Amino acid sequence: MGPTRYQIKVRGRLTERLGSAFAGMTMETGAGQTDLVGEICDQSHLYGILDRVRSMGLELVSVEPFRTGQAGDQNEGSRTARRTR
Repeated sequence: MGPTRYQIKVRGRLTERLGSAFAGMTMETGAGQTDLVGEICDQSHLYGILDRVRSMGLELVSVEPFRTGQAGDQNEGSRTARRTR
């Protein structure tokens, strides 16, 4: 089984600096929240990212696996996507 794409939503708008803690994930900012979207290779990778969310004091809204084309389809005009380094 290969990597799974996930959409991890946190409350608030992350700055580029905070977003850099999630290397390889794309940040999509919307009204009052930020979506981190990217491939998660296994359960320990997912738990590592969730632990980083917690340790940074971010409020987790949701975690969802998704099929290609699902993320970013909603509110397309009000979202800005950028890739973290």
